Amino acid sequence: MIYILSMTIKSNILNIPEAVTKRIVIVGGGFGGLKLALRLLRLDFQIVLIDRNNYHLFQPLLYQVAMSGLEPSAISFPLRKVLQNTNVHFRMADLEAIHTETNEIVTDIGRLSYDYLFLATGAKTNFFGNETIEKNSMQMKSAPDALFIRNRILKNFEKALNKETEQDIRAYLNVAIIGGGPTGVELAGAVAEMKKYVLPKDYPELDMRNMTIMLFEASPRLLAGMSPEASATAKEYLERLGVVVRTNTAVINYDDRILTLPNHETIQVKNVIWAAGITSSKIEGLSEQVYGRNNRILVNRFNQVEGYQNIFALGDNCLMAEEAFPNGHPQVAQVAMQQAKLISQNFRKLLKNQPLKPFYYRDKGSLATIGRHLAVADLPVGKFKGYFAWLLWSIVHLLSIIGVKNKLFVLLDWTWKYLTYDQALRLLIKHKGRY
Repeated sequence: MIYILSMTIKSNILNIPEAVTKRIVIVGGGFGGLKLALRLLRLDFQIVLIDRNNYHLFQPLLYQVAMSGLEPSAISFPLRKVLQNTNVHFRMADLEAIHTETNEIVTDIGRLSYDYLFLATGAKTNFFGNETIEKNSMQMKSAPDALFIRNRILKNFEKALNKETEQDIRAYLNVAIIGGGPTGVELAGAVAEMKKYVLPKDYPELDMRNMTIMLFEASPRLLAGMSPEASATAKEYLERLGVVVRTNTAVINYDDRILTLPNHETIQVKNVIWAAGITSSKIEGLSEQVYGRNNRILVNRFNQVEGYQNIFALGDNCLMAEEAFPNGHPQVAQVAMQQAKLISQNFRKLLKNQPLKPFYYRDKGSLATIGRHLAVADLPVGKFKGYFAWLLWSIVHLLSIIGVKNKLFVLLDWTWKYLTYDQALRLLIKHKGRY
């Protein structure tokens, strides 16, 4: 049962204006956190949103930033612009700890008390404890990660021009993607299209037959969260584009040049992208008993953290057991957004001491694109593939981007790429030192 707590004495070291009302603190400006903040605007509460970045990132299109198809600004939207003319106070900070006994959070820029705390901190890349792979491979969970991938691959192509042996050239041209989920599949397809349409024109001195694009998946099939038909079709499309797809193949190690597979098989490759899973970060101050699989925070059907009356979690970092999803919901944006909507409704009921409504995830379907006119879709009304699925994927993702200007930029970039078979953002942008 959830109780309304009495107002706490507010600790304020983040220079948040003092208020006579209670304070809601939301940590995370992703799909769930931002939607929740906007839906709680009309309540008589002071709302504070905290995020490590000052922008909302549309992560599903990060792979296109990594493959020179979009600029980061096209899929990012300033949080302060979203929150203009609202009663939400934003601070850019990292959450370091929670003092549950005093209802206070600790960040890297100071402390702040709360009456209600909502954790929407998302997830990070899961390397499953392999420190060598974590050190030497690339990941794709943020805009800087995507830009690093773009720079690294382009830089290695420049280096390949100066290599003398075919073995060295192959190593610098090869691309290995580890993980056959939506990120890995879409990334592999994008690299394959670059190899087919773009790279031969940019690097005519290089024989593209020396470049191999590899996709490794430890489980028996790609897109494990989608239907077997979608998995088989995705594999067929990727192989049609020239990608070497290997399922039931776990990568054992990678030392910045040698990729080690089971049975001591090795591959020389300088471009390795890890997309094999995600996990959440533990938060100091919460009991160890609240963590489930992959450090996801255990919550009840109202998104309340187990054992805490005024702390809630939503989105990728929470684990809720539902009849249809006994092991937790898929870690996708739709779950976070639906949870944010219900939490805002339940919070109003909670304030009025009314019964709360349990969360039920409404699966609207899954989409994955592999390349031009190549995509798969599992929808409640049926399964689709090919051109229709590709068009549907494009429309859904375009409409989901925040900001009219961003939508126009993405549409223009996609239209240019579609008409010219080219991507015009292949820039090597290097910097020295720190910002």
